[in-house]
Amino acid sequence: MIQISEAAQTHFRKLIEREAIPGLGVRLSAQHPGTARADVRLEFAEPDELAGDEWAIDCEGFTLWLDAPSVPFLDGAEIDYAAMATGGQLQIRAPKIKGVAPGEAASLVERVRWVIENEINPQLAMHKGHVTLTEITRDGIVVLNFGGGCHGCSMVDITLKQGVEKTLLEKVPGVTGVRDVTDHASGSAPYMSN
Repeated sequence: MIQISEAAQTHFRKLIEREAIPGLGVRLSAQHPGTARADVRLEFAEPDELAGDEWAIDCEGFTLWLDAPSVPFLDGAEIDYAAMATGGQLQIRAPKIKGVAPGEAASLVERVRWVIENEINPQLAMHKGHVTLTEITRDGIVVLNFGGGCHGCSMVDITLKQGVEKTLLEKVPGVTGVRDVTDHASGSAPYMSN
């Protein structure tokens, strides 16, 4: 389920020994799992701080406690520790933490939402913008509403055609086009670079 390298286990053992608290272990959980904001949280945990439904992974000299609701998102995770001249770096790879893209059998709405939340909105967020799905027409036109820095931005037509529409047409079979229904005239503070 989770692979913990020997270097990572050694690192954790040293930290736990330094704390000298009986029963101290390490708890791993997923924060905002299944979303583009997903991340992992790794912290020390004393036995009385556990919820009681954690999964226990016994390591030599300590226990790694896995938060039960996080299990599907942390399945296949790898924890490693790389020693460097300046110290070291803990590396956690959790390929399922943002969720798993819906398969071909999923509805068109589910597949479009996945691409919007995991590919399009993270790109738009760099300019303090985002897009929300309003509807999908019977003929596969995705109807969107732009917000944040995209609301009222003079570049929104280029973003729509060369970014959003291109991505959705490539990634989601069944999408035939994209339409923006945002009232851009009411936008007050679009992102502008200096």
